[in-house]
Amino acid sequence: MTSHNPAAKKDKLKVILDSNVLFVPLKFKIDIFEELRNLLKSNVEFVLLSPVKRELETLAAKGSPKTRKEAAYALRLAEKCKFVDLGESCGASSDDAIVKVAGEWKTPVFTNDRTLRKRLRDINVPVIYVRQKSRLEIEGGCNIV
Repeated sequence: MTSHNPAAKKDKLKVILDSNVLFVPLKFKIDIFEELRNLLKSNVEFVLLSPVKRELETLAAKGSPKTRKEAAYALRLAEKCKFVDLGESCGASSDDAIVKVAGEWKTPVFTNDRTLRKRLRDINVPVIYVRQKSRLEIEGGCNIV
């Protein structure tokens, strides 16, 4: 009898997270980490790029009181991710960094940003997003599951 335990796979599927998805658990009460594992039926490695972390840190320091509180929560969630420091050379926006890295790695991105989703679709990168405030959906990703 063969085991169909997805965690038994050695290779983890990398998923790059955009800053906005780290606010999803607060806004929609969705456990994004568990939902991603279920959606992709895979052992997932959540990736946080340094420009995305900087964006969250800026919001936590300079946003409105509500935004600061939410960003602090998002940063705590981000601790579950593998941090990838792109160095100072990546002074571009977090969206530009996500497009560049996702294109190079050919790995899916989890974002609710419409503009970013279109940019990623244009370079054939699978995009995961929240649908109807209640579940995750993937577009352009038939080949990763």
